[in-house]
Amino acid sequence: MTDLPGETLSVYRLLPSLGEYQQLHLDSVGVRQLMRWQSAGAGAEPPALLSAEWMGERRWARSEFPSGRPGAPVLSRRLADGLGDALLSAGRLVPVDIKGAKREEYFLYLVEQVVDCLDLRRSSKPKRLDGEVKKPVYHVEALPTKLPAFRLPQFPGAVQWNGWAADRLVDLTGDQIEKRLTWSQDPAAKPHPDPWGI
Repeated sequence: MTDLPGETLSVYRLLPSLGEYQQLHLDSVGVRQLMRWQSAGAGAEPPALLSAEWMGERRWARSEFPSGRPGAPVLSRRLADGLGDALLSAGRLVPVDIKGAKREEYFLYLVEQVVDCLDLRRSSKPKRLDGEVKKPVYHVEALPTKLPAFRLPQFPGAVQWNGWAADRLVDLTGDQIEKRLTWSQDPAAKPHPDPWGI
């Protein structure tokens, strides 16, 4: 699946909805290793396994998209299968070892594709601390529309989702995922005022 000719291009941040779903708390050691790799690129190794545990009311269902960290999307086996080989065009799936869960398969989606497609003159200035770009504007011809997701060299610690992939994940999960529009080719569309906030 890719953006079709004539289809409006869009980019999103995805995070778990605030509904009654359990979410995963990711182990801080693995998260720090992931962040070092995202910042340093080839100079560091990403985690080969990530530990986590469920948070939330036990009576709640477990989310299939249970991590709100901008650079650490986690997908259930069903979601990974639902996007299939398209996921592997932008990165790889790293197993998540969930405390006390024997038969659940979840994966960190390690997005390896870093694409320099930001229009720096028209975008908001990247924040000094982490490179966060609150209001991005993209060079449309450079946007990697065939990839489900990508990262920016200016903001390497965050995963940007192309519209078609975001729509597919929401179709598969219903109300479990919140889509925050960061940019659209449609000038009438209104991006989220604080897409990277909690």
